[in-house]
Amino acid sequence: MRLFILALLPVILVACAGADKDETEGLSAKEIYEEAQSSIDAAEFETAVKNLETLEARYPFDPYAKQAQLDIAYAYYKFDELDQATSAIERFERLHPRDSHLDYVYYLKGLINFNLGQGLLEAWFPRDPSQHDPAVLEQSFNDFSTLVRRFPNSLYAGDAHQRMIYLRNQLAKKEILVAEFYIKRKSWLSSANRAKTVLERYPETIWTKRALDIMLLSYQKLALPELAADTQRVIDFNDFSDIKNTSDPDNYGKKPPAML
Repeated sequence: MRLFILALLPVILVACAGADKDETEGLSAKEIYEEAQSSIDAAEFETAVKNLETLEARYPFDPYAKQAQLDIAYAYYKFDELDQATSAIERFERLHPRDSHLDYVYYLKGLINFNLGQGLLEAWFPRDPSQHDPAVLEQSFNDFSTLVRRFPNSLYAGDAHQRMIYLRNQLAKKEILVAEFYIKRKSWLSSANRAKTVLERYPETIWTKRALDIMLLSYQKLALPELAADTQRVIDFNDFSDIKNTSDPDNYGKKPPAML
């Protein structure tokens, strides 16, 4: 038995050596990058990250290394490793504060923050985005807002703008849900204040009409006829049918721009 085990030992060692073999050995920066892109296209994001990190470590001064830094952030995002994606995109921003592709940096930041805090079960048990941490949704909104403001002609500005509309509606909805909770408790002042927050912080959302209705009811219950009458005039004067709404945007986002 001992002789049999000893006979197998060289085979085991060769197998282990093969498992540790670097598949990118001898490849140029361009070739490693192309391997990584093939992995991204095949949704093999863990392999893509490994190849991109190898590229950057092996060819730190090659133009492909800079491209790899951006692609690493995207691959981590697609792999749902959002903390690593955040670290990667912030590292790119630190290393290249004047890069011509900062618009994409803000775009990817917005995508990452939109998905933060959803949890591992989100794919099987989707949550209403309005139930997410509002601070995270607001940060995502601010990232997209910065992109649209600073780079209005960016290829990503249109997509970012649509996501801003969606996020603003979700943030407004969260305030409405809180206001309706106060209505159930007959806390009329609190419900009025929450509804007012919707109008002040998230104007022109699909929840504007509901916010005004809550304010009207609350003022009536509080015996504030003048405020109730003012609110009714606003409701009567406005047409809410043209307020924009968007369905849940796909969260895949666009791939990083080719800088080479």
